[in-house]
Amino acid sequence: MAVPPDAAAPRPGRLQFASLGSGSKGNATLVSDGETHLLVDCGFALRDAERRLARLGLHPRQLDAVLVSHEHGDHIRGVGPLARRHGVPVYLTPGTWASGRLGELPERHWITPQARFAVRGLAVDPVTVPHDAREPVQFRFQGGGERHLGVLTDLGHPTDHVAEAFAGCDALVLECNHDVRMLAEGPYPPRLKRRVGGDWGHLANAQAATLLARLGLDRLQRIVCSHLSEHNNRPELALAALVPLLDGDESRLMVACQDAGLAWQAIG
Repeated sequence: MAVPPDAAAPRPGRLQFASLGSGSKGNATLVSDGETHLLVDCGFALRDAERRLARLGLHPRQLDAVLVSHEHGDHIRGVGPLARRHGVPVYLTPGTWASGRLGELPERHWITPQARFAVRGLAVDPVTVPHDAREPVQFRFQGGGERHLGVLTDLGHPTDHVAEAFAGCDALVLECNHDVRMLAEGPYPPRLKRRVGGDWGHLANAQAATLLARLGLDRLQRIVCSHLSEHNNRPELALAALVPLLDGDESRLMVACQDAGLAWQAIG
């Protein structure tokens, strides 16, 4: 698979991130310092994932690792196929592996929650989160000197532990899964509504705003609303929930879309 010659690839020397796509149908986030390239989850089928990577200037064989947050299909659909076809190492918790949903992996590394590890030039802190999976984690990255990126999706409620672990980031990919009213009035059956809106489901826009206020805004250069529900949210509602925290300044806010993802963002 050739990389398009005009695709924007990450440049060395800075901590950068991009989204292949984010939402109910698939999630994947790229993190790079220009030399080390990590993919957080891969919820897209193999060919779709390859196409989305090419759009961001990377071939799968340039990936140093795939980090898996948990075993739900919109996060792992393409992990096994991508790893097997292109020989990409996979990092995951024993609990996620025990789900039996990933198939054989050519190179597997265990993640121990709360225990920092490194993949080449990037340091990774895996953080336990409340979500209805076997052993879910989210990730904080350090690279490009003292720059920090938080990738924080798929959690049912903002705990003290999460707030402490993600404080002081320079950029944050933050779940804004649903609007409470849209979820209540939407098409989901009652059981699914309870699961999504419960303490082990997904963050509502208002919960994301509450957590963001606790994390502090002084250092945050980029705040990305992610994992928006196709049926229970709209980008303008997610943004409206967070804008008041920024005194109306929307320049630091953006949305990772399901289809278009998000282009490379450099942390200065």
